[in-house]
Amino acid sequence: MPMKLSLALGPRRPPSRETAWGCLTTNLAMPGFGTILAGRKVGYLQIVVTAAGFALTLIGGVPAIKWGFAHMANMSDAEDPTENLRQLWIHMRWPLVGIALFVFAILWALTSSLSILAEARKAEVMRPLPPKINPGA
Repeated sequence: MPMKLSLALGPRRPPSRETAWGCLTTNLAMPGFGTILAGRKVGYLQIVVTAAGFALTLIGGVPAIKWGFAHMANMSDAEDPTENLRQLWIHMRWPLVGIALFVFAILWALTSSLSILAEARKAEVMRPLPPKINPGA
């Protein structure tokens, strides 16, 4: 029988410190997935922003690299350097927007991860201590 895979959120409860650190490392590798792991709905939006940034970088970056290789010789010996910069900006703006979107998603996921860590620390402090063992009694 095939295993079921679900992205549905489980019940939200304060994470343990180990789970919070797992969420942080997951968010650094794949922004948004660690936030979902912690039971927060905002992780889905973080995944969308991450994917949009990656897609913009890839879709705009490949033509920009092709253009760069085709016009590399013209860039150094042109009469008007401002025209070169304008052409460079025209071809690099979408990949740069994609990179900025991806960096924004990483910073957003990092902020969520730090919030999850703070929640785990707070929950750890609030847990009652186990009773002391009295060996003489």
